[in-house]
Amino acid sequence: MPIHNMLRSLAEAGGLELHKTSLYSSQKLRHRKLFSLLDIDLLIDVGANAGQFATLVRNHGYQGAILSFEPSSAAHRELVKAAAADPLWTVADRMALGTAAGEVEINIAANSFSSSILPMLDTHLSAAPQSQYIQREQVPMHRLDDVLPDDADSSTIFLKLDVQGFEPQVLSGAAHTLSRTSAVQLEMSLLPLYEGELLLSQMCSTMSAKGFDLWDLEPSFRDPATGRLLQVDGIFTRQPADR
Repeated sequence: MPIHNMLRSLAEAGGLELHKTSLYSSQKLRHRKLFSLLDIDLLIDVGANAGQFATLVRNHGYQGAILSFEPSSAAHRELVKAAAADPLWTVADRMALGTAAGEVEINIAANSFSSSILPMLDTHLSAAPQSQYIQREQVPMHRLDDVLPDDADSSTIFLKLDVQGFEPQVLSGAAHTLSRTSAVQLEMSLLPLYEGELLLSQMCSTMSAKGFDLWDLEPSFRDPATGRLLQVDGIFTRQPADR
């Protein structure tokens, strides 16, 4: 038996699959290709939680600047720790981002990363019971345009949003930032998971109106009981006429 068939059989016996590395199978290669193609030199990580996405793109080869935002106090502490040894990774003061400056209440989920300003719906909770809200916190809220450093105007930006249904509000406070942004990654729901959120088709229309085309989709959240896809991460790039 050829060695590759033997390895494949051993992997399948252990519940694993072997695939040849390609753009079809490797998010790492897709990130590298896109970041290189667009000459990204600033990642703005909104809803950074404990720094998982920033750590991921670092592992995928991105070497530019990172600016992270996180409103949850516990997650923000972990984020600061994660960024401490990286001189190009800056963590902003604890804050939420939205349409206007003020103060807002955020619902903290047991799993941390499902925390949201919006109320969670039963569809989400039944698919992920560990996402239940366990407490609330008051947090300052600012517009991204008001807190972005002045030197960001000379950067080529990749804007990542993971704010659990609050994306339209963050984008509303980021008109100037978006004018400097080459790509946006955000989470989109196929079914309502948070009260008042826009669904996938609505978010695609919103991004198109802001001058961005859908570039890629990554499945992100499924109902484990049924396998139904509930959320995807969408990557949007600036429409060619605006580049």
